Amino acid sequence: MIASIAALLVLQLIGTIIIRFTGLPFPGPVVGMLLLFAYLLWRGATPTAFEATTRALLRNLALLFVPAGVGVVTYLKAVADQWVALSITLIASAVIAIVVTGFVLHLLMPRAARSRG
Repeated sequence: MIASIAALLVLQLIGTIIIRFTGLPFPGPVVGMLLLFAYLLWRGATPTAFEATTRALLRNLALLFVPAGVGVVTYLKAVADQWVALSITLIASAVIAIVVTGFVLHLLMPRAARSRG
């Protein structure tokens, strides 16, 4: 588990380094995640160590939202002042996430069916 977390952090670091050198307007962890995605596509399967780590992270995902909740409570006045912009952003990002997820699922489902059958 420690090795796979270290691998995830190294990919995040590589993504950050790529962003620093290229000046692309993306967060480094997103580039690291894309590198991980490309590696998993190339490999064709998820390593069991990654599976165990991601399952543990997903089981404890709620803990990762605690800092965000504390931030909202801490800056409640600023949130109240900007509630319209925040609402539009939250709705738009949710819609975009659903559309992109559906598109990716639509692209990957035939590949999964081919690998099974």
